[in-house]
Amino acid sequence: MKQRLIGSYKKLRATNVLSNFFNLSSIQLSNLLLLFITIRIITGSVGLEGFGMIMVAYRFSILTGTVINYGTGQSGVRDTAYNITDIKKLSAVFCNTLFIRTLIFVFFSIGLFVLYWFHISSYFFILLSAPIVLAEVFNPLCFFIGAEKIKLFNIYNLVANVVAIIAILLFIKSPNEAGWVNFILGMSNVITYLGLLIYISVHFKLKFLLPRKAEILKISKNNFYLTINNVSANLQQSIIIFALGWGGSDLLGAYSLCDRVVSQCRNLINTIANAFYPKAVHLYKESLELWTVYRRKTKYLLAGLFFAGAMVIFILADFIVFTLSKQHDANSILLLRVMAFVPVVSALNVINMLDLLLKNNTIYLFRISSILFVVAVGMAFLLSASNNYLFIGAFTLIVEICALVLSEYLIKKPAINND
Repeated sequence: MKQRLIGSYKKLRATNVLSNFFNLSSIQLSNLLLLFITIRIITGSVGLEGFGMIMVAYRFSILTGTVINYGTGQSGVRDTAYNITDIKKLSAVFCNTLFIRTLIFVFFSIGLFVLYWFHISSYFFILLSAPIVLAEVFNPLCFFIGAEKIKLFNIYNLVANVVAIIAILLFIKSPNEAGWVNFILGMSNVITYLGLLIYISVHFKLKFLLPRKAEILKISKNNFYLTINNVSANLQQSIIIFALGWGGSDLLGAYSLCDRVVSQCRNLINTIANAFYPKAVHLYKESLELWTVYRRKTKYLLAGLFFAGAMVIFILADFIVFTLSKQHDANSILLLRVMAFVPVVSALNVINMLDLLLKNNTIYLFRISSILFVVAVGMAFLLSASNNYLFIGAFTLIVEICALVLSEYLIKKPAINND
């Protein structure tokens, strides 16, 4: 009887993982398709240079959103999965998550107001990108993943993207209106996420609980290193765009175009990792050996799949660039071919980071992030100043390889495995 129950449980877990995988993958595949349409519409309206400016502001907003999220996008999955049957504890997770995000957003709003007096040339773009940051306050994805009920999120996410594309197509007609692109994208997510938050609170009958000081301090402490890691990971992608924008490089538009394509592939990797996250939590709780075997199989399978994808992007680079921009831009083609292999290394990295997260080795995540931050900042401004197109294209690949070496070393370090 016991064996049958165990067998049924494992089948249920496998079914849930498969369901998560297909639902989350469909989100990213729909996002990928809509991304290509969006880029084509935007570049057709504002040009490659205007697209570069939009991406600078977009990256800044995503970076700020990472701080506002404060690691709750990851810890929230774990905490939701752990407390899914306890309404009181789940309500506390829900309220604490929203409180800490809102608190950080208030400080961001004050900073945005102060930034006006510094007369930054891209301030208009940054200001109109604020809804993207606000959307991160309401982003309910961690709750849907932790509860393994993300089909509804998938549908609403798709609808929001379609509405945003239609709005961009209708209202963005010239380079002078480029700043409003991020405003439209952000507001569509704000409305959607707010609606989904209301839905999930009603569905699980969550209660409004005033956050306790001790709980907020605990989250602040536990998620600090995780947040630094996420900010560092974001900067590893964004810092080169900031450097190119700061230096007025003519590669800004081309690099931004290629970066959006590769970033979407990396988002797909993170999505797949999130699909496995709840199963990973249960496997790790059951046995470290089971998780170790599962981790190895999963990461090499992902690396193989994304290597095949990298070869497709490498071969079709000219076609992809022309489809997105209606230009046979040699710089964009070169950059995209070099950057095509970034997701391969990212696939290995994301599973390694999940391993460290499950073992609660946030201090090691912090150390990796600190090293990579120094490497990324130094390389970004050095390479952007050199204007070497090949090396600029290889920037993210080099940083990802450094991250892989560091994470592999820490995972295989005996002291960590004995923690």
